[in-house]
Amino acid sequence: MSSTRSQERVAEHYIPNAGSVGFDVEPVQRNDSSQQWFATYSSQGKIAKFRIELGATKPLSDKESRDFDIEQGEGSFIAEPGSDASILLVDLKKALEAKRFPSKVQRVRRIPFTFVSLGKNQSQASDGGFNAKPPGNWTPMKIFIGEGEQEGDVFLNLNPVIKKGQFSIKDANYGDTVLAQLARVL
Repeated sequence: MSSTRSQERVAEHYIPNAGSVGFDVEPVQRNDSSQQWFATYSSQGKIAKFRIELGATKPLSDKESRDFDIEQGEGSFIAEPGSDASILLVDLKKALEAKRFPSKVQRVRRIPFTFVSLGKNQSQASDGGFNAKPPGNWTPMKIFIGEGEQEGDVFLNLNPVIKKGQFSIKDANYGDTVLAQLARVL
C-alpha cells in the first residue's frame, strides 16, 4: 500500500459509544468570521434544539501546538425556542457519568465557553477517540464551560460533512457541573 493511499480520507459514518451523545448539525450561514451550527437531538418523541457558535480561533504559541494545528477560541451555546431537552439531558447524564440530575434549572439564552481545537481533519476511532490518520472531517475540541467552582470540561466534536456533532466525557468529576451548565441552555 502506498503512503498516498493511506492519506486518503475514509468514508465516514458516526460511531456511537457509551461515553458520548451524538446529535445532528446543520451549518448556519454567517457574514462574519464565526461559525454556527443548528443542532438537534431527537429521541423518544422529544426534540432538543440549540445552536453552537464558534468565534475566530488563534493558534496556541508553543511549537507542538502549531505542529498539530491546535487552536483556541471563544464560543457559545445558544438556546432555541421550542426545545425539549429532557431526553437529551438524561442521555448526557449517563454518558458524562454525572451523579445527579440538576434541579431548579434557570434557563438562559446563551452560555459562553472557551474551546481548544485539538486538530482538524480527524477520523473517528471505534473507541470514540480521534486520529489524524487516516484523515477525516472531524474537529475534536475540549470546551471549558462555567466559572469558578461551577466550571467543567467536556469534549465537543463536530463533523460538518456527515452533519454530526457529539458531546463526549472528559472526566467523570466534571459530569455534574457540565450537565448543570448544559441544562440551562439546551
